Amino acid sequence: MKHFNPANILLPKKDFETWAVVACDQYTSEPEYWNDVEAIVGDKPSALHIILPEIYLSDDNSARVGAINAKMQEYLDGDVFDTHENSMIYVERESNSTIRRGIVGIIDLEDYDYRKGATSAIRATEATVLERIPPRVQIRRDAPLEMPHILLLIDDPQLSVIEPLAEQKDGFKQAYGFDLMKNGGHIDGYFLPDEVIAQVQDALEALIADKEDKLLFAVGDGNHSLATAKECYNQSKNPLARYALVEVVNIHDESIEFEPIYRVMFNVDAEDFIEKFSSYTDAHGTGIRHTFRCITPDADGELEVKSTAKLPVGTLQTFIDRYMKDHPEVTIDYIHGEEVVENLCRQEGTLGFIFEGMGKDELFPAITADGSLPRKTFSMGHAHDKRYYIEARKIK
Repeated sequence: MKHFNPANILLPKKDFETWAVVACDQYTSEPEYWNDVEAIVGDKPSALHIILPEIYLSDDNSARVGAINAKMQEYLDGDVFDTHENSMIYVERESNSTIRRGIVGIIDLEDYDYRKGATSAIRATEATVLERIPPRVQIRRDAPLEMPHILLLIDDPQLSVIEPLAEQKDGFKQAYGFDLMKNGGHIDGYFLPDEVIAQVQDALEALIADKEDKLLFAVGDGNHSLATAKECYNQSKNPLARYALVEVVNIHDESIEFEPIYRVMFNVDAEDFIEKFSSYTDAHGTGIRHTFRCITPDADGELEVKSTAKLPVGTLQTFIDRYMKDHPEVTIDYIHGEEVVENLCRQEGTLGFIFEGMGKDELFPAITADGSLPRKTFSMGHAHDKRYYIEARKIK
């Protein structure tokens, strides 16, 4: 088999506008967003009813997971889906006056390794937090369906794989075309003919034919979701679960911009944290300095410290991890957008950090050289730019 293949893809028969909802790991500190989605969807068949938004994750998710699995089976037994066998879908996502192009198909989880230092064709871009996998395994383990919000990046500066499809799309059968809810923009999908699928596969294989390290795909979004799929496959060895539905995009697509993922700490003594952060970096840092904008309910200013990692986020996250081990009362959230950080930091006991992000051209060389980046290093766009759940696939 090739590294990227067609799949039996399930699409809803109707009502795409209420079916598609944004990735479950977005708006984790904004319950009003998910309340709005619930009001929009109501009782209609929707991806909302078969995902667990992470804002609702708890120590015991069994009741919600049971309801999700039952609803998945209800959708499969009912008249909700059409099955499109042996399909790949070319996708154009319009958001913020740009178009992101991608292709939906399956990857083989045997080709994927999320561990730091992996040499597989598919690798994580950031450190995988093992503690975050079990609750996701609980959701996926008995689920009859999967839906992807995973975006895999290819390093294709010659624009040889995805971009040629834009000129051919008028000859493709349309899979869907609709506006995404809640400021998500517009999306169009087209089924690829068999001969074009073969062209895509050949072009992908050519990308790594002469590469010594054989890195083809880097996970752009959905690191922990893909790691969960891998873990569930390792546990079950179910042949359907061996594969995962993903969208492949080119890192050189003009629409793709890397956004920093900022940090907001809760129930923290900001003065104590900043003092100890400065002392730690003074003792362990280099001559290079990193600058952070620090926000509390009472102050908004800059903090400059010696670097302990190549990127500012690495310097900060290394110390946050150390600090939180000694302060279990402190929690953290990873935030897209400066305005959201500013709003959250009006709450008592908060401390937010805003900092310079990573250039997208640094990603593949960094993975090859260092194995992976600090977790939550970057995001491809703001929350409303994230992938919406549309396609599904049977995994049981």
